[in-house]
Amino acid sequence: MCGVFGAVLPTGSGTEAASVAALGLFALQHRGQESAGIAVSDGDQLMLYKDLGMISTVLDERRIPSLRGDLAIAHCRYSTTGSTVWENAQPTFRLGPRRAIAVGHNGNLVNTRELLDQLAGGRARLPASTDTELLTALLADEPAADTVEALQRVLPRVRGAYSLVVLDERRVIGVRDPFGFRPLVLGRLQTGADEDGLWGADRSSGWVLASETAALEIVGAEPVRDVEPGEMVVLERDREPWSIRFAEATPALCVFELIYFARPDSYLEGRNLYEARRKMGIQLAAEHPTPGDLVMPVPDTGAPAAAGYAEASGVPYREGLVRNRYSGRTFIQPSQTMRQRGVTIKLNPLREVVRGRRLTVVDDSIVRGTTTKQIVSLLRRAGADEVHVRISAPPIYHPCFYGIDTQIETELIAATHTVDEIRDFIGADSLGYLSIRGVLAALELPYDRFCFACFDGRYPEPVPYDAERRKFVLEEEAIGAGRG
Repeated sequence: MCGVFGAVLPTGSGTEAASVAALGLFALQHRGQESAGIAVSDGDQLMLYKDLGMISTVLDERRIPSLRGDLAIAHCRYSTTGSTVWENAQPTFRLGPRRAIAVGHNGNLVNTRELLDQLAGGRARLPASTDTELLTALLADEPAADTVEALQRVLPRVRGAYSLVVLDERRVIGVRDPFGFRPLVLGRLQTGADEDGLWGADRSSGWVLASETAALEIVGAEPVRDVEPGEMVVLERDREPWSIRFAEATPALCVFELIYFARPDSYLEGRNLYEARRKMGIQLAAEHPTPGDLVMPVPDTGAPAAAGYAEASGVPYREGLVRNRYSGRTFIQPSQTMRQRGVTIKLNPLREVVRGRRLTVVDDSIVRGTTTKQIVSLLRRAGADEVHVRISAPPIYHPCFYGIDTQIETELIAATHTVDEIRDFIGADSLGYLSIRGVLAALELPYDRFCFACFDGRYPEPVPYDAERRKFVLEEEAIGAGRG
Protein backbone atom coordinates (compact mmCIF):
# COMPACT_ATOMS: atom_id res chain seq x y z
CA MET A 1 0.00 0.00 0.00
CA CYS A 2 3.05 2.27 -0.37
CA GLY A 3 2.88 6.02 -0.90
CA VAL A 4 4.27 7.62 -4.08
CA PHE A 5 4.79 11.25 -5.03
CA GLY A 6 6.27 13.01 -8.05
CA ALA A 7 7.01 16.65 -8.82
CA VAL A 8 8.17 18.65 -11.83
CA LEU A 9 8.88 22.36 -11.29
CA PRO A 10 9.34 24.96 -14.03
CA THR A 11 12.78 26.20 -14.93
CA GLY A 12 13.98 28.96 -12.60
CA SER A 13 11.31 28.37 -9.98
CA GLY A 14 13.83 28.91 -7.19
CA THR A 15 12.58 25.78 -5.41
CA GLU A 16 14.09 22.31 -5.37
CA ALA A 17 11.70 19.55 -6.41
CA ALA A 18 13.02 17.39 -3.56
CA SER A 19 11.59 19.83 -1.01
CA VAL A 20 8.14 19.63 -2.59
CA ALA A 21 8.31 15.83 -2.90
CA ALA A 22 9.43 15.38 0.72
CA LEU A 23 6.63 17.60 1.98
CA GLY A 24 4.07 15.73 -0.09
CA LEU A 25 5.41 12.40 1.10
CA PHE A 26 4.83 13.39 4.74
CA ALA A 27 1.10 13.37 3.97
CA LEU A 28 1.46 9.75 2.87
CA GLN A 29 3.33 8.40 5.91
CA HIS A 30 0.26 6.33 6.84
CA ARG A 31 0.75 4.28 3.68
CA GLY A 32 4.17 2.93 4.63
CA GLN A 33 6.43 3.15 7.66
CA GLU A 34 9.39 0.88 6.84
CA SER A 35 11.53 3.06 4.58
CA ALA A 36 11.51 6.24 2.54
CA GLY A 37 13.48 7.81 -0.27
CA ILE A 38 13.73 10.47 -2.97
CA ALA A 39 15.26 10.46 -6.45
CA VAL A 40 15.93 13.76 -8.26
CA SER A 41 17.11 14.91 -11.66
CA ASP A 42 18.77 18.19 -12.61
CA GLY A 43 18.24 17.53 -16.31
CA ASP A 44 21.54 15.73 -16.77
CA GLN A 45 21.81 13.10 -14.07
CA LEU A 46 19.84 11.32 -11.38
CA MET A 47 20.59 11.31 -7.65
CA LEU A 48 18.99 9.02 -5.08
CA TYR A 49 18.78 8.89 -1.32
CA LYS A 50 16.84 6.26 0.63
CA ASP A 51 17.01 4.53 3.99
CA LEU A 52 15.05 2.45 6.48
CA GLY A 53 12.85 4.36 8.89
CA MET A 54 10.08 6.92 9.03
CA ILE A 55 10.03 9.84 6.60
CA SER A 56 11.01 12.42 9.22
CA THR A 57 14.12 10.41 10.06
CA VAL A 58 15.20 9.58 6.52
CA LEU A 59 14.37 12.85 4.74
CA ASP A 60 15.46 15.41 7.31
CA GLU A 61 16.89 18.90 6.83
CA ARG A 62 20.41 17.50 6.41
CA ARG A 63 19.53 15.43 3.35
CA ILE A 64 17.10 17.51 1.28
CA PRO A 65 19.40 20.47 0.40
CA SER A 66 21.88 18.15 -1.33
CA LEU A 67 19.19 16.73 -3.64
CA ARG A 68 19.09 19.38 -6.36
CA GLY A 69 16.93 19.43 -9.43
CA ASP A 70 13.56 20.40 -10.88
CA LEU A 71 12.29 16.83 -11.09
CA ALA A 72 11.77 14.40 -8.20
CA ILE A 73 9.94 11.27 -7.14
CA ALA A 74 9.49 10.03 -3.57
CA HIS A 75 8.31 6.83 -1.92
CA CYS A 76 7.43 5.41 1.50
CA ARG A 77 7.32 1.63 1.80
CA TYR A 78 4.96 -0.94 3.24
CA SER A 79 6.51 -4.28 2.28
CA THR A 80 4.38 -6.69 0.30
CA THR A 81 7.23 -8.21 -1.74
CA GLY A 82 10.67 -8.78 -0.24
CA SER A 83 12.09 -8.30 3.23
CA THR A 84 12.49 -5.04 5.13
CA VAL A 85 16.13 -4.35 4.22
CA TRP A 86 17.89 -1.28 2.82
CA GLU A 87 18.22 -2.82 -0.64
CA ASN A 88 14.44 -3.07 -0.91
CA ALA A 89 13.79 0.58 -0.02
CA GLN A 90 12.50 2.74 -2.87
CA PRO A 91 12.74 4.53 -5.23
CA THR A 92 14.67 1.87 -7.10
CA PHE A 93 17.43 2.97 -9.47
CA ARG A 94 19.01 1.34 -12.50
CA LEU A 95 21.66 2.57 -14.91
CA GLY A 96 21.06 0.49 -18.00
CA PRO A 97 22.67 0.49 -21.43
CA ARG A 98 19.85 2.66 -22.75
CA ARG A 99 18.88 4.94 -19.85
CA ALA A 100 19.09 5.79 -16.19
CA ILE A 101 15.77 5.34 -14.45
CA ALA A 102 14.24 5.48 -10.96
CA VAL A 103 10.87 4.03 -9.99
CA GLY A 104 8.47 4.32 -7.05
CA HIS A 105 5.79 1.63 -7.00
CA ASN A 106 2.53 1.15 -5.11
CA GLY A 107 1.03 -2.29 -5.65
CA ASN A 108 2.08 -5.88 -6.35
CA LEU A 109 2.85 -7.67 -9.60
CA VAL A 110 1.47 -11.18 -9.95
CA ASN A 111 3.68 -12.57 -12.76
CA THR A 112 7.05 -11.92 -11.11
CA ARG A 113 8.62 -15.27 -12.02
CA GLU A 114 7.60 -14.88 -15.64
CA LEU A 115 9.14 -11.40 -15.79
CA LEU A 116 12.33 -12.63 -14.13
CA ASP A 117 12.72 -15.19 -16.91
CA GLN A 118 12.48 -12.37 -19.46
CA LEU A 119 15.33 -10.43 -17.87
CA ALA A 120 18.57 -11.62 -19.49
CA GLY A 121 17.06 -15.06 -19.93
CA GLY A 122 16.54 -15.39 -16.21
CA ARG A 123 20.28 -15.13 -15.54
CA ALA A 124 20.30 -11.51 -14.38
CA ARG A 125 21.25 -10.68 -10.81
CA LEU A 126 19.08 -8.13 -9.02
CA PRO A 127 20.45 -6.04 -6.15
CA ALA A 128 17.06 -6.19 -4.38
CA SER A 129 14.27 -8.74 -4.00
CA THR A 130 11.20 -6.69 -4.94
CA ASP A 131 9.01 -6.77 -7.99
CA THR A 132 9.76 -3.04 -8.33
CA GLU A 133 13.48 -3.79 -8.77
CA LEU A 134 12.62 -6.30 -11.47
CA LEU A 135 10.35 -3.82 -13.27
CA THR A 136 13.04 -1.13 -13.08
CA ALA A 137 15.61 -3.47 -14.62
CA LEU A 138 13.25 -4.36 -17.47
CA LEU A 139 12.64 -0.68 -18.22
CA ALA A 140 16.32 0.28 -18.03
CA ASP A 141 17.38 -2.54 -20.34
CA GLU A 142 14.55 -2.18 -22.85
CA PRO A 143 16.00 -1.22 -26.29
CA ALA A 144 13.64 1.70 -26.92
CA ALA A 145 14.22 5.29 -27.95
CA ASP A 146 13.14 6.79 -24.62
CA THR A 147 11.45 5.96 -21.34
CA VAL A 148 7.92 6.49 -22.63
CA GLU A 149 8.49 4.01 -25.43
CA ALA A 150 10.16 1.60 -23.00
CA LEU A 151 7.06 1.74 -20.78
CA GLN A 152 4.82 1.12 -23.78
CA ARG A 153 6.83 -2.02 -24.61
CA VAL A 154 7.25 -3.38 -21.09
CA LEU A 155 3.86 -2.68 -19.46
CA PRO A 156 1.81 -5.00 -21.74
CA ARG A 157 3.92 -7.86 -20.31
CA VAL A 158 3.27 -6.82 -16.70
CA ARG A 159 0.31 -8.17 -14.72
CA GLY A 160 -0.96 -7.06 -11.37
CA ALA A 161 -1.28 -3.81 -9.46
CA TYR A 162 0.99 -0.85 -10.13
CA SER A 163 0.66 2.85 -9.62
CA LEU A 164 4.09 4.14 -10.58
CA VAL A 165 6.08 7.34 -10.53
CA VAL A 166 8.98 6.98 -12.97
CA LEU A 167 11.92 9.38 -13.26
CA ASP A 168 14.52 9.79 -15.98
CA GLU A 169 16.75 12.77 -16.74
CA ARG A 170 13.96 14.83 -18.33
CA ARG A 171 10.60 13.51 -17.18
CA VAL A 172 8.41 12.30 -14.36
CA ILE A 173 5.85 9.79 -15.59
CA GLY A 174 2.81 8.60 -13.67
CA VAL A 175 1.44 5.17 -14.60
CA ARG A 176 -1.64 3.30 -13.42
CA ASP A 177 -2.38 -0.34 -14.25
CA PRO A 178 -5.42 -1.18 -16.43
CA PHE A 179 -7.51 -2.11 -13.37
CA GLY A 180 -6.55 0.98 -11.39
CA PHE A 181 -6.16 -1.12 -8.24
CA ARG A 182 -4.21 1.64 -6.49
CA PRO A 183 -4.98 5.37 -6.67
CA LEU A 184 -2.88 8.02 -8.40
CA VAL A 185 -3.91 11.66 -8.86
CA LEU A 186 -2.51 14.59 -10.87
CA GLY A 187 -2.26 18.09 -9.41
CA ARG A 188 -1.23 21.57 -10.56
CA LEU A 189 1.18 23.57 -8.42
CA GLN A 190 1.59 27.33 -8.63
CA THR A 191 5.26 27.64 -7.73
CA GLY A 192 5.64 31.30 -6.84
CA ALA A 193 6.12 32.05 -3.14
CA ASP A 194 4.46 34.95 -1.35
CA GLU A 195 6.06 37.15 1.31
CA ASP A 196 5.35 34.56 3.99
CA GLY A 197 7.21 31.88 2.07
CA LEU A 198 4.02 29.97 1.28
CA TRP A 199 3.17 28.53 -2.11
CA GLY A 200 1.64 31.39 -4.03
CA ALA A 201 -0.07 31.89 -7.38
CA ASP A 202 1.95 34.35 -9.39
CA ARG A 203 4.40 32.24 -11.35
CA SER A 204 4.32 29.41 -13.86
CA SER A 205 2.86 26.04 -12.93
CA GLY A 206 4.53 22.96 -11.65
CA TRP A 207 2.91 19.53 -11.74
CA VAL A 208 2.67 16.85 -9.10
CA LEU A 209 1.50 13.25 -8.82
CA ALA A 210 0.48 11.55 -5.58
CA SER A 211 -1.22 8.48 -4.19
CA GLU A 212 -3.86 10.67 -2.52
CA THR A 213 -5.33 14.15 -2.87
CA ALA A 214 -4.31 14.97 0.73
CA ALA A 215 -0.68 14.94 -0.40
CA LEU A 216 -1.46 17.44 -3.15
CA GLU A 217 -3.15 19.80 -0.75
CA ILE A 218 -0.26 19.82 1.72
CA VAL A 219 2.07 21.24 -0.97
CA GLY A 220 -0.53 23.74 -2.15
CA ALA A 221 -1.41 21.92 -5.37
CA GLU A 222 -4.88 21.87 -6.84
CA PRO A 223 -6.16 18.39 -7.77
CA VAL A 224 -6.76 18.19 -11.51
CA ARG A 225 -7.89 14.60 -12.08
CA ASP A 226 -7.15 10.96 -11.42
CA VAL A 227 -4.66 9.20 -13.62
CA GLU A 228 -6.98 6.78 -15.40
CA PRO A 229 -6.54 3.00 -15.34
CA GLY A 230 -4.34 2.00 -18.27
CA GLU A 231 -2.93 5.52 -18.68
CA MET A 232 0.50 7.10 -18.35
CA VAL A 233 0.79 10.85 -17.73
CA VAL A 234 4.05 12.52 -18.75
CA LEU A 235 5.30 15.60 -16.87
CA GLU A 236 8.08 17.78 -18.30
CA ARG A 237 9.41 21.19 -17.32
CA ASP A 238 7.69 24.20 -18.87
CA ARG A 239 5.09 22.10 -20.65
CA GLU A 240 1.54 20.97 -20.06
CA PRO A 241 1.16 17.28 -19.10
CA TRP A 242 0.42 14.85 -21.89
CA SER A 243 -0.79 11.29 -21.70
CA ILE A 244 -0.84 7.97 -23.52
CA ARG A 245 -3.41 5.23 -23.16
CA PHE A 246 -1.36 2.00 -23.10
CA ALA A 247 -4.18 -0.44 -22.21
CA GLU A 248 -7.94 -0.64 -22.15
CA ALA A 249 -9.35 0.31 -18.75
CA THR A 250 -11.20 -2.23 -16.59
CA PRO A 251 -11.67 -0.23 -13.36
CA ALA A 252 -11.31 -2.22 -10.12
CA LEU A 253 -10.12 0.21 -7.44
CA CYS A 254 -9.34 -1.58 -4.16
CA VAL A 255 -12.37 -0.89 -1.97
CA PHE A 256 -10.16 -1.26 1.12
CA GLU A 257 -8.63 2.09 0.13
CA LEU A 258 -11.99 3.70 0.85
CA ILE A 259 -12.70 1.64 3.97
CA TYR A 260 -9.34 1.94 5.71
CA PHE A 261 -6.12 2.82 3.96
CA ALA A 262 -6.46 6.26 2.42
CA ARG A 263 -6.66 9.32 4.67
CA PRO A 264 -10.19 10.48 5.61
CA ASP A 265 -9.45 13.93 4.15
CA SER A 266 -8.61 12.42 0.75
CA TYR A 267 -11.02 11.97 -2.15
CA LEU A 268 -11.47 8.81 -4.22
CA GLU A 269 -14.04 8.25 -6.93
CA GLY A 270 -15.29 11.76 -6.21
CA ARG A 271 -16.09 10.82 -2.60
CA ASN A 272 -14.64 12.43 0.50
CA LEU A 273 -13.51 9.45 2.53
CA TYR A 274 -14.58 10.79 5.91
CA GLU A 275 -18.14 11.14 4.62
CA ALA A 276 -18.01 7.74 2.90
CA ARG A 277 -16.89 6.08 6.15
CA ARG A 278 -19.49 7.98 8.18
CA LYS A 279 -22.16 6.63 5.85
CA MET A 280 -20.74 3.12 6.29
CA GLY A 281 -21.32 3.61 10.02
CA ILE A 282 -24.92 4.60 9.34
CA GLN A 283 -25.42 1.44 7.27
CA LEU A 284 -23.73 -0.63 9.97
CA ALA A 285 -26.14 0.67 12.62
CA ALA A 286 -29.08 -0.35 10.43
CA GLU A 287 -27.68 -3.84 9.85
CA HIS A 288 -26.38 -4.53 13.39
CA PRO A 289 -27.97 -2.43 16.16
CA THR A 290 -26.73 -2.92 19.74
CA PRO A 291 -28.08 -2.17 23.24
CA GLY A 292 -25.00 -0.11 24.14
CA ASP A 293 -24.81 2.96 26.39
CA LEU A 294 -22.00 4.52 24.33
CA VAL A 295 -20.61 4.29 20.82
CA MET A 296 -16.83 4.61 20.70
CA PRO A 297 -14.27 4.26 17.91
CA VAL A 298 -11.02 2.37 17.74
CA PRO A 299 -8.82 5.38 16.97
CA ASP A 300 -8.11 6.75 14.56
CA THR A 301 -9.47 4.90 11.56
CA GLY A 302 -12.70 3.76 13.24
CA ALA A 303 -13.79 7.31 14.11
CA PRO A 304 -15.81 8.28 11.00
CA ALA A 305 -17.83 5.06 11.01
CA ALA A 306 -18.39 5.35 14.77
CA ALA A 307 -19.72 8.87 14.30
CA GLY A 308 -22.16 7.60 11.69
CA TYR A 309 -23.20 4.67 13.88
CA ALA A 310 -23.91 6.98 16.82
CA GLU A 311 -25.83 9.39 14.60
CA ALA A 312 -28.04 6.65 13.19
CA SER A 313 -28.58 4.78 16.46
CA GLY A 314 -29.13 7.77 18.71
CA VAL A 315 -26.60 6.36 21.19
CA PRO A 316 -24.09 8.93 22.53
CA TYR A 317 -20.63 9.04 20.95
CA ARG A 318 -17.62 9.14 23.28
CA GLU A 319 -13.92 8.45 22.90
CA GLY A 320 -13.00 5.60 25.21
CA LEU A 321 -9.49 4.85 23.97
CA VAL A 322 -6.52 7.22 23.79
CA ARG A 323 -4.08 6.58 20.98
CA ASN A 324 -0.35 7.14 21.20
CA ARG A 325 0.17 9.36 18.15
CA TYR A 326 3.74 8.10 17.69
CA SER A 327 2.99 4.40 17.55
CA GLY A 328 2.29 4.08 13.82
CA ARG A 329 -0.38 1.89 12.19
CA THR A 330 -0.51 -1.58 13.72
CA PHE A 331 -1.97 -3.35 10.67
CA ILE A 332 0.92 -2.42 8.38
CA GLN A 333 3.72 -3.60 10.65
CA PRO A 334 5.81 -6.16 8.73
CA SER A 335 5.50 -9.03 11.24
CA GLN A 336 2.89 -10.45 13.62
CA THR A 337 5.21 -9.97 16.63
CA MET A 338 5.54 -6.27 15.85
CA ARG A 339 1.79 -5.95 15.35
CA GLN A 340 1.11 -7.49 18.77
CA ARG A 341 3.62 -5.26 20.50
CA GLY A 342 2.21 -2.27 18.65
CA VAL A 343 -1.25 -2.69 20.20
CA THR A 344 0.11 -2.64 23.76
CA ILE A 345 1.78 0.74 23.28
CA LYS A 346 -0.76 2.20 20.86
CA LEU A 347 -3.99 2.34 22.90
CA ASN A 348 -4.98 3.03 26.49
CA PRO A 349 -8.56 3.07 27.84
CA LEU A 350 -10.25 6.05 29.48
CA ARG A 351 -11.46 4.26 32.59
CA GLU A 352 -13.93 6.95 33.66
CA VAL A 353 -15.64 6.70 30.28
CA VAL A 354 -15.84 2.92 29.92
CA ARG A 355 -16.32 1.73 33.52
CA GLY A 356 -19.77 0.23 34.11
CA ARG A 357 -20.91 0.94 30.53
CA ARG A 358 -22.22 -1.21 27.69
CA LEU A 359 -19.90 -0.23 24.83
CA THR A 360 -20.43 -0.41 21.09
CA VAL A 361 -16.88 -0.39 19.73
CA VAL A 362 -16.60 0.48 16.02
CA ASP A 363 -13.55 -0.39 13.93
CA ASP A 364 -12.87 -0.53 10.21
CA SER A 365 -11.79 -4.18 9.88
CA ILE A 366 -10.66 -7.38 11.53
CA VAL A 367 -7.80 -9.05 9.67
CA ARG A 368 -6.03 -11.49 11.97
CA GLY A 369 -8.12 -10.86 15.08
CA THR A 370 -5.26 -10.33 17.51
CA THR A 371 -5.57 -6.54 17.62
CA THR A 372 -9.32 -6.63 18.29
CA LYS A 373 -8.86 -9.32 20.97
CA GLN A 374 -6.37 -7.10 22.81
CA ILE A 375 -8.67 -4.06 22.55
CA VAL A 376 -11.62 -5.95 23.99
CA SER A 377 -9.40 -7.21 26.81
CA LEU A 378 -8.21 -3.65 27.57
CA LEU A 379 -11.80 -2.44 27.83
CA ARG A 380 -12.83 -5.38 30.04
CA ARG A 381 -9.95 -4.67 32.42
CA ALA A 382 -10.96 -0.99 32.49
CA GLY A 383 -14.39 -2.01 33.84
CA ALA A 384 -16.68 -2.19 30.77
CA ASP A 385 -19.84 -4.21 31.50
CA GLU A 386 -20.35 -5.28 27.89
CA VAL A 387 -18.33 -4.88 24.69
CA HIS A 388 -20.19 -5.12 21.39
CA VAL A 389 -17.86 -4.95 18.36
CA ARG A 390 -19.07 -3.52 15.07
CA ILE A 391 -16.94 -3.58 11.92
CA SER A 392 -17.57 -1.16 9.04
CA ALA A 393 -16.34 -3.68 6.45
CA PRO A 394 -17.28 -7.24 5.49
CA PRO A 395 -15.30 -10.21 6.85
CA ILE A 396 -11.93 -10.63 5.07
CA TYR A 397 -12.09 -14.19 3.78
CA HIS A 398 -9.43 -14.11 1.07
CA PRO A 399 -5.82 -12.93 0.71
CA CYS A 400 -4.84 -9.88 -1.30
CA PHE A 401 -2.24 -10.14 -4.08
CA TYR A 402 -2.45 -6.53 -5.23
CA GLY A 403 -0.62 -4.61 -2.52
CA ILE A 404 -1.85 -5.56 0.97
CA ASP A 405 0.25 -7.91 3.08
CA THR A 406 -2.44 -10.57 3.56
CA GLN A 407 -1.16 -13.15 1.11
CA ILE A 408 -1.63 -16.29 3.23
CA GLU A 409 -5.24 -17.29 3.71
CA THR A 410 -4.65 -19.08 7.01
CA GLU A 411 -3.58 -15.75 8.57
CA LEU A 412 -7.09 -14.35 8.03
CA ILE A 413 -9.33 -15.24 10.94
CA ALA A 414 -12.54 -15.04 8.87
CA ALA A 415 -11.15 -17.65 6.45
CA THR A 416 -11.04 -20.30 9.17
CA HIS A 417 -13.67 -19.18 11.71
CA THR A 418 -17.36 -18.35 11.70
CA VAL A 419 -18.56 -14.98 12.95
CA ASP A 420 -19.62 -16.59 16.24
CA GLU A 421 -16.19 -18.20 16.60
CA ILE A 422 -14.50 -14.87 15.93
CA ARG A 423 -16.73 -13.24 18.54
CA ASP A 424 -15.65 -15.86 21.08
CA PHE A 425 -11.98 -15.50 20.13
CA ILE A 426 -11.94 -11.72 20.58
CA GLY A 427 -14.02 -11.96 23.77
CA ALA A 428 -16.87 -9.68 22.65
CA ASP A 429 -20.51 -9.92 23.73
CA SER A 430 -21.57 -9.57 20.10
CA LEU A 431 -19.97 -9.00 16.71
CA GLY A 432 -21.41 -7.56 13.50
CA TYR A 433 -19.85 -6.84 10.11
CA LEU A 434 -21.10 -4.47 7.42
CA SER A 435 -22.23 -6.30 4.29
CA ILE A 436 -20.91 -5.69 0.79
CA ARG A 437 -24.33 -4.30 -0.05
CA GLY A 438 -23.99 -1.87 2.86
CA VAL A 439 -20.58 -0.69 1.64
CA LEU A 440 -21.98 -0.02 -1.83
CA ALA A 441 -25.02 1.77 -0.40
CA ALA A 442 -22.71 4.09 1.55
CA LEU A 443 -20.55 4.79 -1.50
CA GLU A 444 -23.53 5.10 -3.88
CA LEU A 445 -21.42 3.47 -6.58
CA PRO A 446 -21.79 0.17 -8.47
CA TYR A 447 -20.00 -3.05 -7.51
CA ASP A 448 -18.14 -3.29 -10.81
CA ARG A 449 -16.07 -0.16 -10.12
CA PHE A 450 -14.16 -1.89 -7.31
CA CYS A 451 -12.09 -4.89 -6.37
CA PHE A 452 -13.84 -6.78 -3.54
CA ALA A 453 -11.58 -9.84 -3.85
CA CYS A 454 -10.56 -9.94 -0.18
CA PHE A 455 -14.25 -10.10 0.73
CA ASP A 456 -15.74 -12.31 -1.99
CA GLY A 457 -12.79 -14.02 -3.73
CA ARG A 458 -13.46 -12.55 -7.18
CA TYR A 459 -9.97 -11.62 -8.36
CA PRO A 460 -9.90 -9.30 -11.40
CA GLU A 461 -6.35 -10.46 -12.24
CA PRO A 462 -5.70 -14.18 -11.62
CA VAL A 463 -2.67 -15.12 -9.52
CA PRO A 464 -0.70 -17.94 -11.20
CA TYR A 465 1.33 -19.36 -8.33
CA ASP A 466 1.35 -20.48 -4.70
CA ALA A 467 0.18 -17.68 -2.41
CA GLU A 468 2.27 -18.82 0.54
CA ARG A 469 5.49 -18.11 -1.36
CA ARG A 470 4.31 -14.85 -2.85
CA LYS A 471 6.06 -12.24 -0.69
CA PHE A 472 9.60 -13.63 -0.84
CA VAL A 473 9.52 -15.18 -4.31
CA LEU A 474 12.54 -13.25 -5.63
CA GLU A 475 14.61 -14.07 -2.54
CA GLU A 476 13.83 -17.76 -2.98
CA GLU A 477 14.62 -17.58 -6.69
CA ALA A 478 17.99 -15.95 -5.96
CA ILE A 479 18.89 -18.61 -3.39
CA GLY A 480 17.78 -21.42 -5.68
CA ALA A 481 19.91 -20.07 -8.50
CA GLY A 482 22.92 -19.61 -6.25
CA ARG A 483 22.73 -15.82 -6.49
CA GLY A 484 21.86 -14.93 -2.88
